[in-house]
This record gives sequence, structure tokens and C-alpha cells, in this order.
Amino acid sequence: MVLVSHLEQEIFAQPAILERLLRAERGRVEKIARFFDRREYHTLFVAARGSSDNAGRYANYLFGARNRRVVAMATPSLFTWYKSPPDLRGCLVLAISQSGASDDIRAVVAEGKRQGAPTLAITNEEKSPLAGEADQVILLHAGQERSVAATKTYTATLLALAMLSTAMRGTTRDWEALSRVPGAIQSVLERKEDFPRQALFYRAATRLVVIARGYNYATSFEIALKLTELAYLTAEPFSSADFRHGPIAMVQERFPVLLLGPRGKTSGDILALAQALTGRGADLLTISESRALRALSTHALPAPSPLPEWLSPISYVVPGQLFAMHLAHARGCPLDHPRALSKVTRTV
Repeated sequence: MVLVSHLEQEIFAQPAILERLLRAERGRVEKIARFFDRREYHTLFVAARGSSDNAGRYANYLFGARNRRVVAMATPSLFTWYKSPPDLRGCLVLAISQSGASDDIRAVVAEGKRQGAPTLAITNEEKSPLAGEADQVILLHAGQERSVAATKTYTATLLALAMLSTAMRGTTRDWEALSRVPGAIQSVLERKEDFPRQALFYRAATRLVVIARGYNYATSFEIALKLTELAYLTAEPFSSADFRHGPIAMVQERFPVLLLGPRGKTSGDILALAQALTGRGADLLTISESRALRALSTHALPAPSPLPEWLSPISYVVPGQLFAMHLAHARGCPLDHPRALSKVTRTV
């Protein structure tokens, strides 16, 4: 099926964009890592909104597990509406914004600089207000994003974060792993014909939960966002742990659950939850390399070729993007211009 949309074009452009990002920004990222190594900070203080906020959730696991840094998510309203920002001494302020135009994110960076904290922006817009405010900038090189729903800028942001983490660790082996990310995404795109058929099964759904754990906790949020903004259904993200603490009570016969199960430290927990959900009659849609998990599934979406767990969120979001796109098409929703949304959302 060919969907003539900017959304589809941007989803399929991701392997080339990520290859370009690796080539263009590695040197700059390594310099930035050395710059921050000379500064005294113990906490990464992340300011973001929307899809960028989901990238911040990835940063929480990435820099916590691999760089042993404390990661805290900013509350921008404290800087704007309440005029009561926290003490940012000992923090590196990391602002993530595709457009670089959100006033509240820029306010966090400005306050960080006022307090003497080092500041870093990750953005797709070199001439944006945010890029002009921060001490250091990592550019995404994703080109203009014409579809309202962010896809290529999201995966580019995750890759930029992974590059920074790797530069802080300084290991050649990790850079080699990063070079395999575009190919892992391409392996999903090559199975594009599987997605329209799977989307048809869920055309009448009104709600759905998306569950993951660990590094891919962020992926559950991003896929849920894409399903909500593109296909107009209520999609709620959960960690597998939090889902057991109450929300599992909503699951009954044929209740749709999208479960993410990449290889890694949490795969056993995801499999155990899948067994519990099938026992309750859930309609289980999975993205996983695991034969055991796929065997429990009602339906399964193509999974990307394997990557180390810390990189899997970059590739595992792509089946969710494709599923959301085809589900929106099946439901008659506009792909490039979801109702009530615009490409740049300015918040204060």
C-alpha cells in the first residue's frame, strides 16, 4: 500500500538521516563531551515537551545506566508561571526541542546560565532561539519536518543522546554499535507490507495500552503519543511494573495491549506479564524478537534486527510509527495534519 504523505516519506527517510547525523556530529559531540568533562556537575537536568519529553525519558535510563549520572526532568512551569526555579548548581542543563522555539524550554536554559550551570541544546534548527541561548548545541540534521507528527526528529534525538553518552564513555565498541542503528531501522521498513493488514484488526479500537520497561519505557510513551495524535484513540503508556499496580484491573476479554519486548534485562518480566495478560483474555499485539513472546501474541508487528538494549528504543519506535500511520489511514484520519495540531507548538 502506498500512502502519499509527508509522514510516510519522513518515516522512510530515517536510516539516511541517522547515517548523516553520525557522520556530521560525531566530532562535535566528542568535543562537547570533553567540554563538560571539565565542568563540575552531578545531575543532567532535562527540559523538553511532547516527543522531546519522551526522548528525555530515554536519557534518564541512558545516562543513568551507562554514565552513572543522576537525571532529573525539569518542570518548566516553575520557571515561567511560578517564577520559582530550583537550585541548578551542580547540574548540566540539557534542553531538547526539535524546533527550538518553545519559550518555556528556553526559559529553563536561560535560568541555568544565570545560575552558572553549563547548558546544552539538542535541536533540529541551528538558528532557533534555543540554539542561540545554549552554551553548546547538537544539531539533528533531519531536514525540514513537514508532517505534524514527529518521527525522524524523534529517532535523531535519541541517536544524538546515545552519541553523547558514548562520547562520555569513550569506547570504540559503542561507536560500532551506533553505526548499526540505521540498518536495524531499515530492516523494519523492508517489511512495510505487513503493517496495513495488522492495522485493520484494530480499526474499531477506542482505547489501547502500550507497555514496556527499562530503556523502552520511553518508547511506550512515544508510540502511545503517535497513536493518539494520528489515529485519535485513547492510548496510554505504562511500564510493566506500574501496570501491575492497578491498571491491569481494566484488562478483560479482547482488551488490546501493545507490548514491547526487545532483548535485554527486562525481557523476562515482559514475558511474565504477557502470560498474565493472555490468561485474562487480552488481545496481545507485540513487537519483539522473542519467539516465546510472539507465540503468546494475538498479532505481532515486525521487530527490527537486534541491537544492544541501550540502543533498541531508536529502532523499536519505528514499528509503532508505521502501525500508527496505517491505523490512522484505516480510520480515515489525515496523516499530515491531525486536527487541532500544528508543527510548532509554542508553550510558556
